[in-house]
Amino acid sequence: MRGDDIDSSAMTLITSYTCPRAVKCPGRTTERLGRGPPTAGMVHSDWGDWLPAAVAAADPDGIAVWYLGCNGVILKASDGTTLFVDPYLGTGDPPRTVRMIPVPFDPRDVSDADAVLATHEHTDHVHGPSQAPLLADTGCSLYAPEASIAVARDDERWQDDYAVTTDQYRRVAVGDTYDIGSFTVHVTPAHDPDAVQPVSYVFEHDAGTVFHGGDTKPADALAEIGAAHDIDVGILAFGSTGEIPDKQTREPSVTTWYNTETEVVACANALQLDRLVPTHWDMWKGLTADPTALHAHTRSMASPQRLDVVEIGDRIDVS
Repeated sequence: MRGDDIDSSAMTLITSYTCPRAVKCPGRTTERLGRGPPTAGMVHSDWGDWLPAAVAAADPDGIAVWYLGCNGVILKASDGTTLFVDPYLGTGDPPRTVRMIPVPFDPRDVSDADAVLATHEHTDHVHGPSQAPLLADTGCSLYAPEASIAVARDDERWQDDYAVTTDQYRRVAVGDTYDIGSFTVHVTPAHDPDAVQPVSYVFEHDAGTVFHGGDTKPADALAEIGAAHDIDVGILAFGSTGEIPDKQTREPSVTTWYNTETEVVACANALQLDRLVPTHWDMWKGLTADPTALHAHTRSMASPQRLDVVEIGDRIDVS
């Protein structure tokens, strides 16, 4: 864990790196509630290769988790098993959706990946320029629901533009369990009304358990997941309500894509989390939010016991 730790009612505030600039890069710009036309493009890192180098050099005692901004994370276990979940390195679809954070790495600088996992089919979760190079360069597989696999295989056709084979597409469904290196990965339900076949993931390891909810909102299934798994860290999407141009008319439309303060804490409580890591709050212009406001919302709840506010590039540890 990096940065200044401020303990208040057993909750932690973590601060870390910021980057003063953002480089616009071309790429497929498919957004929520629909998919746009594919375009050729490569990712351009604002930070050089320091983040992939830091991940490669890390030797965690249990599990290290890096926040990639948006809803992406990297999990690395003590034996070196490395998983990428929902990594997105695109810039959105300006001026409709505008990335508000730096692009933290180029996927071509990643030397080791055992799997890429996607929670649903939206572009900031399945994106060829962000993810296909990981499959091409490391030989790992994409684990994702069928609607997400269809984006990679049929819409974006990664196998045509990258050194990727269709054998690397692994379709998952709720109830599936996979052993990937030292992780046991459970495919669990998610409730995202805007997505097709969304899932969440529970990552079990000898050192602890991490939950990634994708863009899930509150649902009865979360209590069932919390009862079935002793979750140490839960990663949940959080944002605000704002005006985003409608995809077809481009007229401003009031939009709430992610959990509100009340909803994200309700999810955390249902899951019985020890630690809540809010994500997605930093990403889109007009929908950003202040995760430190969640301290007040969590104090009266049994869970989470601790709030970890992380910025892009931050690392937390589970041991």
